[in-house]
Amino acid sequence: MEALAEQGVSLLDSISDFCRHSGIAESTFGRRAVNDGKFVARLRDGARITPETLDRVTMFLERHGASAPAAPPELRRLIRVAERATTYGAARVPAEGAPQRDGAPSRNFRFFDNRQKYLLFVNTCGEKEMVARRVGMELAHIHPRPPAVRVFDAGMGDGTVLTRVMREMHRRFPTRPFYFVGKEISLEDVRLSLDKIPDRFHEHPATVMVVTNMYYTEAPWLTPRALTAATSLVWHEVALTGTTAHEFGEQIAALEPFLAKNWQARHSAKTGNPVYERPVALVIYRDDFRFMLDEAIPRQGKVRAGYDLVIASQPYRARVAVEFKASKVIGPLARALGPGGRLLGIHSCGRDPGLEIVRKIWPDENPFTAGRHDLLRAVRTDLGKEAKHFNFNAYSDARAVFRYDMHTLPTEIADSIGTSTLFAAWNAAVYVAQIDDERLGRVVGERKYLDATRDVLQAHGGLWFLDESYVVSRKRS
Repeated sequence: MEALAEQGVSLLDSISDFCRHSGIAESTFGRRAVNDGKFVARLRDGARITPETLDRVTMFLERHGASAPAAPPELRRLIRVAERATTYGAARVPAEGAPQRDGAPSRNFRFFDNRQKYLLFVNTCGEKEMVARRVGMELAHIHPRPPAVRVFDAGMGDGTVLTRVMREMHRRFPTRPFYFVGKEISLEDVRLSLDKIPDRFHEHPATVMVVTNMYYTEAPWLTPRALTAATSLVWHEVALTGTTAHEFGEQIAALEPFLAKNWQARHSAKTGNPVYERPVALVIYRDDFRFMLDEAIPRQGKVRAGYDLVIASQPYRARVAVEFKASKVIGPLARALGPGGRLLGIHSCGRDPGLEIVRKIWPDENPFTAGRHDLLRAVRTDLGKEAKHFNFNAYSDARAVFRYDMHTLPTEIADSIGTSTLFAAWNAAVYVAQIDDERLGRVVGERKYLDATRDVLQAHGGLWFLDESYVVSRKRS
């Protein structure tokens, strides 16, 4: 078994031999090694893996007296760039599809796809709830037109914001049909999002939900721009039957094989960022409301944008150039608005205890170099002559900037703070500041980072962060 890695075999061959010699099922191997019973099946279907996943498989095999290939053909190739002799605070990290700039520690670093940091942050901080409340404020200013209230979520994440917004929309518009489009390239986030929506189809049956992995320049129209991508588009409709959330949940859960097969991503050769293997549009609605929703249900090749509301919460990374944010993200999303439609943008802005923690370790760190005013100026420039059809609202700090907290018990921040709380606070701080793993690896071996976190939490009586928002609205006439 130990010679497997030296025989030129693939990782799949190594796993198959291990399972055969050990007498365990491949699904059991997947669950024990990477907590995924379908891991081996996906390898057989041609899926590729990240170095992190290879490390987990290798460690499992080595614990049981076997070895894995050091560089198997299934390994997803990642491009790394050598560090320059500059401070990391000046380094830029590209957004989706952005060209890599000099000084970045690695091209494979993608902030919002770091699953462990993301999930811990989401479950310990209240950003999602506060963003949903901020979106709810915009619902009072939209002017929906038939056949449905149209909403685009430019990055669903785990679906927490969108499902909260759906509940608020039902309260405001209980009898109007809804049309939602959610963009998300992460398979795991799509799974988490779909798991939250069955009750939405029960409470508000006149709902059309579309999930896509396309780019910001494509997703609002559900139309790939490249000819090769357009010809490989996977368009899948699911007409839910039954009347209960349980029935809807079972039918949505049955989409797992479809998602696993089609929601695949690879790393861009230029940037190292995930890009879709094939564009996908998953359309879900209730079959018993098909007649009422006929005009709202999108048809392949015949999709219009005209959104009443676009939610752009953290759709780009802070370090990317403001011109790129405007031309590749906010500009296209603004063009997707219908008359009277509103785009609500939200991003981190610093000036909070979270950034204090980071600067105790990296004093020159400054990921938030461009604020909402800079971005709106860049968007106006990008739109050119079209800008006259839009209003750009940065608002005052009193309205635009809002705070969210890390959840702690009332007595948790005292002279002695538990290690788990310190770890959660540190994770949240470096997550929001977008600190890459290469730098983190240099400091986690010492206690300095925990001491810095403790000092800031005790000084402020807790941990909070600041986001800022802005609105781009299309004029009604």
